[in-house]
Amino acid sequence: MNQETKRLTKTCGESRVVQTHRVFPYDLNQHKTLFGGKLMSLIDDTASISATRHSRAVCVTASTDSLDFLHPIFEDHSVCVETYVTGVGKRSMEIFAKVMGEELLTGKRYLAATSFMTFVAVPTAEYPTIVVPLIEASTKEEKMVCSGYEERRQKRIANHQFNEAFADSMTTNTPWSAT
Repeated sequence: MNQETKRLTKTCGESRVVQTHRVFPYDLNQHKTLFGGKLMSLIDDTASISATRHSRAVCVTASTDSLDFLHPIFEDHSVCVETYVTGVGKRSMEIFAKVMGEELLTGKRYLAATSFMTFVAVPTAEYPTIVVPLIEASTKEEKMVCSGYEERRQKRIANHQFNEAFADSMTTNTPWSAT
């Protein structure tokens, strides 16, 4: 029996994580909307739980593949970050994040951002061999998001190869030195 046939399969729902936070004045940028860096941190935190929940392994962020800001989130609104696994390699996992805002006094909800991130399960002394479970979509939305995984993966691989070559041409000299 080969390794692939032994792999478990989990549903997107088994990795789903939802975190909701109120937007306070100290979370705002100069436009009086949620600071993008704060949202990025919330997404990374939530996605890391999805990756670990799916793999049951130590995971690290490998890349933020995309983050599209669609609607500003204002003070005293809530920001809800929902994440789940949408594709897997042997140790890598693509995590989709859907960010919703809510005007708390009216109940009006809006899609504020979407993001795709890649996490990698890291071998440890206790678990030297890791093969993350396969993923299965259940809902209409999950099926739509998961259906684009292979195309996004191919773009990520090409982008990673470009970035490695690009990084080889960068210097590590201190910016304040003359050489």
